[in-house]
Amino acid sequence: MEVILLMASTVDGKIARDSSQIVDWTGKADKKYYVEVTKKAGVMIMGSKTYDTIGKPLPGRLNVVMTRDKSRQSDQDNLIFTDLPPAKILEDLELKGYTSVALVGGATVNTLFIRDNLITQIHLTLVPRLFGSGLSLFAPPLDLDLELSLEEPIKDLGDGHILLIYHVVTHEK
Repeated sequence: MEVILLMASTVDGKIARDSSQIVDWTGKADKKYYVEVTKKAGVMIMGSKTYDTIGKPLPGRLNVVMTRDKSRQSDQDNLIFTDLPPAKILEDLELKGYTSVALVGGATVNTLFIRDNLITQIHLTLVPRLFGSGLSLFAPPLDLDLELSLEEPIKDLGDGHILLIYHVVTHEK
């Protein structure tokens, strides 16, 4: 299963000022890229805080929301709330015929996937902004030593936005 971590970050490495911030600080080209990648994958996986900032399931793809709140239920075909661990979510999606997913945050969900070595690519849009403080790509504490390979060429999305695509390098044991 291809698991693409799809995030935008300020130059100082922040994905938001806090968990309730709407991602209204990236450019049009980044938003277009987000839609393109998530629709191509067919599935978006996110945490409940990320879902709540979006406010509704995005059309044209399955929205999987990770939550510990068992009262959250969905009656919509493209929205699933789950308390399953990342590997089980991916297993269930594979059984439904999916071959890739877009992991769209937040930091806690990103961390759950990276700790289990489930992320295969990182698509990171660097946005020419500085927050000074806020949420990072992953939630601490996190002790990793993963090798990443940068796909060339680096893509200029315009207005100072740079798209970096990394592949997680796996080493045979």
